Amino acid sequence: MEIRQLRAFVAIAETGTFTAGALRVHVTQAAISMQIRQLESEIGARVFVRAPRHVILTEAGEQLLRRARHILREHDAALDEIAELAGAERGRLRIGSASAMVLTEHLPAILKDLRRQHPAAEISVTSGTSEVLVDQILAGEVDIAFVSLPVDMRGIKTERLSEDQLVAVASPQHRLAKQKTISAYTLAGERLILGERGGNTRRLIDQFFAQAGVSIRVAMELSRQQAIKRMVEEDMGVGIVPLQSVRDEVEKGRLIRWWIEGAQINWELGIAQLSNGYDSPIMQKFVTLARKNFLRDVSVDGSKKPKSKARVKK
Repeated sequence: MEIRQLRAFVAIAETGTFTAGALRVHVTQAAISMQIRQLESEIGARVFVRAPRHVILTEAGEQLLRRARHILREHDAALDEIAELAGAERGRLRIGSASAMVLTEHLPAILKDLRRQHPAAEISVTSGTSEVLVDQILAGEVDIAFVSLPVDMRGIKTERLSEDQLVAVASPQHRLAKQKTISAYTLAGERLILGERGGNTRRLIDQFFAQAGVSIRVAMELSRQQAIKRMVEEDMGVGIVPLQSVRDEVEKGRLIRWWIEGAQINWELGIAQLSNGYDSPIMQKFVTLARKNFLRDVSVDGSKKPKSKARVKK
């Protein structure tokens, strides 16, 4: 088996089609089909069954996928180690983010600095829920990700970068817009617009209402903070979001903010990666730049954010 064949196989398995797999590894569909035929001939088994719109892994394919990801991870780590010894400014980094705020406010500056020092690096960015991104790290599909903490998953280590408080937000046209605070009981009577289930932010919110002993009415479950904010601006309901994510909208009068009575719902953001993985030079530089970028971020009252703390789940 050749590395290029394994890359082609993994690309097709992860994208679901030969066409998308060929695009990922930058070859023609005819070339990637030839690589898979050569791979199947060598191992003596079919790895895919072609369906009308996608491919399905055979049992042999499922077994090979687990091994192939491990082989490619070790192969890339070896190349990074050799490149480090040679002083090369290359490498590959696949970044994930569960936070739209990170994608718009932090990551562009981090990647700009990273590009200066690793101009030949192959860098990709994807988004998803914290739960999905952690699974992708374990599967070898993502190298590092910005996620909500805590992450209780064996084989994953995390480091906290920032902490924020969850607040309720509403349209300035809301009947209670002049209030500064709101109770859990009052919120339970509102049409709530919340993040989708599976994320730590939603878990914190559900836990708060459960402890308060009230049932809530969820009108919408959305995957992006920006979508939540836009729906709330149009007075479609009340949202519960991290304070920093709505500071601009509150300052410009597009949203009003309520402190939630009796609640200290702290939302933590951090980075997650394999606890026993190889930290390549570009990975180390990325983590350093992320720390510096978040340390420059200050809280509403002007005080510095808490220093980062590392957590490892063995």
